Amino acid sequence: MDFGKLPQEQLNNVDFTLPAEPVDNRLVLTGKRAGKPQVYLGVPRSGDKSWIGRVYPKGTKEAGFMEQYVKHFNCIELNATHYKIYSPAEIGKWAARAEGREFKFCPKVPQLISHYSNFSNVFDQTSAFLEGVLAFEEHLGPIFLQVSESYAPNRREPLFKYLASLPTDLTFFLEVRHPQWFSDPVIKKELFDTLRTLKIGAVITDTSGRRDCAHMHLTVPKTFVRFVCNLLHPTDYTRSDAWVERITHWINDGLEELYMFVHMPDEMYCPELIAYLIDKLNPACDLHLQKPQFIQPGKPAGGTQISFFD
Repeated sequence: MDFGKLPQEQLNNVDFTLPAEPVDNRLVLTGKRAGKPQVYLGVPRSGDKSWIGRVYPKGTKEAGFMEQYVKHFNCIELNATHYKIYSPAEIGKWAARAEGREFKFCPKVPQLISHYSNFSNVFDQTSAFLEGVLAFEEHLGPIFLQVSESYAPNRREPLFKYLASLPTDLTFFLEVRHPQWFSDPVIKKELFDTLRTLKIGAVITDTSGRRDCAHMHLTVPKTFVRFVCNLLHPTDYTRSDAWVERITHWINDGLEELYMFVHMPDEMYCPELIAYLIDKLNPACDLHLQKPQFIQPGKPAGGTQISFFD
């Protein structure tokens, strides 16, 4: 993800402090831990060629990435559906890869709806998209709708109307990017109040150059975090530690589900950072998440070899 990307030399000058807990989060959290919080960590796609020999067995072809991916992670942010509406038969083939596993696919709404329609006359496209992703059955996680950075709040009426038309038996999350959604306090309150009323989640995007998108608002007792990192730069670890602290607070306060997706160039070192997060989250939150299993540990940009076998 290039959104909010900054050159490496600027990263040490960024204030990565996560915002304080919004008061309105109390409206959706119970104040006590849910019986069994569901925590899912993954990446946007099913792997990178650099994982071959490091995470995936040598000789793995791209066509076999998904079969390997489900052995190491418990969810995927499915960007493929942003570019094409897939049939139930096509979706069923993906779902079959996760058979017998506690695994969630989190499909992204097609761009022909989210970016090119202004949410006008998209009933047929939406119906076809939902018909396809319903074939994930028990493996269907939240569906997320991203509007473009140019989609300003002055166009919110058709967006809110579209959100209100979506089926209430599915989980949806919205990601907005235009700065005015966050800079204008009246608009910001309207956004989160509307999502809370509709029981639609707000995507939290933590990226270096757009700190306003790391807003920390929960409009349902679930969250969907897009964590944009920088090839294991030292700040990736301090930021991860801050997220573990916030997630622990949320879980102890009643968060029911967390979906966290690590982004970085080519997803090269995503497995290493997810392993780091799991090592921290398991004891902090009394979880039993399985880490990615490494054939060969990776090497960060600085060349220092790291291992997560301990």
